[in-house]
Amino acid sequence: MVDNSKPRFFKDRRRKKGAPKVPYTVVFKAGDFQSYLYDIIHEWLQVMVPITFTLVPLFFILDYFTMPSELLPRFGIYRLLATLFLIVQYYVIRRSKSSRLSYLHTYLLSFVIGGMIARMTVDLGGFDSRYWAGLNLVIVGANLLMPWKATYGGLNSGIIIGLYLILNFISGQSFDPSILVNNLFFLCSLTVIVVAINHVRHRLVEKEFYLLEELQKARDALWAEMELAKRIQTALLPDSEKIEGFEIAATMFTAKEVGGDYYDIIETPTGGKWVTIGDVSGHGVDSGLVMMMAETSIASTVNTLSDASPSKVIDSVNTVIRENISRLGSDHYMTLMALRIDDAQITVAGKHQDLIIYRASSNKTEVVSTDGTWLGITDHMGKFLKDKILNFEPGDTLLLFTDGLTEAMDKSGELYGQNRLEQAFNRYADLPVGKLLDKIIQEVQLFQEDQLDDMTLVVMKKLPD
Repeated sequence: MVDNSKPRFFKDRRRKKGAPKVPYTVVFKAGDFQSYLYDIIHEWLQVMVPITFTLVPLFFILDYFTMPSELLPRFGIYRLLATLFLIVQYYVIRRSKSSRLSYLHTYLLSFVIGGMIARMTVDLGGFDSRYWAGLNLVIVGANLLMPWKATYGGLNSGIIIGLYLILNFISGQSFDPSILVNNLFFLCSLTVIVVAINHVRHRLVEKEFYLLEELQKARDALWAEMELAKRIQTALLPDSEKIEGFEIAATMFTAKEVGGDYYDIIETPTGGKWVTIGDVSGHGVDSGLVMMMAETSIASTVNTLSDASPSKVIDSVNTVIRENISRLGSDHYMTLMALRIDDAQITVAGKHQDLIIYRASSNKTEVVSTDGTWLGITDHMGKFLKDKILNFEPGDTLLLFTDGLTEAMDKSGELYGQNRLEQAFNRYADLPVGKLLDKIIQEVQLFQEDQLDDMTLVVMKKLPD
């Protein structure tokens, strides 16, 4: 049972356990800068409006100590009405999606608060009142951090200054022209500064957008290449686990798009029966490439040398792997174990994880260690290899695995370990090999917090004669 499920890469994109939630919800859509800008403005409004409806009533404290007492009730009403409007506006913004109307919300904010302060200047004596300085806060707050174009910032500031002029001229109060010129000079100067900052900020946001667009294209191209490599690797996995006289199940879960684990189940045209398993150091594209080299080399060797021993096969594969790793300039190495299956015995060679055999006659598991060295370490590997012959009777079950299972880690840092694996194997040994494999994988996945390494498992049972 080969597992060709979707890659686990996408799990890494989800929020990890205990990680804080991120409220920022700007969505990037390639080729749609305007929508990107709407999203940023809409998000900023959800910050700016609550700040404003909090500060507007708080400034009444300043009014209490600095304004004439007879005007306090009137100013309190102004501030109350403005606050209520802003609260309703915030509710509307929260309930709506970003669009061109997001600009309108900013203009409304400036109109309400700018109008409130302009009206208060009228009550305090018109253009001669120093309360006009509060308009500077509105111009800065409503424009400075907005990533919109300079023209929008100028228009918004113009609304605020226009309300100041219109309401005071309508009141008909006398004023000192020099004071008005002074006030307008500072308001207009601040507007020029704000407009210039809007221009620069808008350009920066636009550049950011197109950089994100290029990054997305590069990411999509990389994912396409990774998916292609994944499909190639999956295509090289055995499409059948059938070997005459044996019941076999196998699965592989990669920690990344392309894994470094390897297994194969081969029955040659001349009747040779082989099972191989290995693990390239690390994981990812480099490891997957080395794994595919090993897979094709092994398949070629066992089909060419029909009577070869496992040690001979591994020595031959090492020559190829060693040369190719050197060409790649890589420092990867690979564990590899090859098993040649005969009627009543298995011949095994290669350095990998232990073999675990369930003996049906004794209802116990037996652990067989492996000897040798890793592929890719030395040019001449034959002197490190030795063939072992193991009896394999009807009803016996063999378990092969990579260290991704035994090194699976829970949230406290404890490893799953080989002891747990042996106990699980012994516990489920009477099940059909497919269900046995599923049970073990399920236990490991429930134990681990996150998958950090590739996991491969092969189960083989000798059928009755």
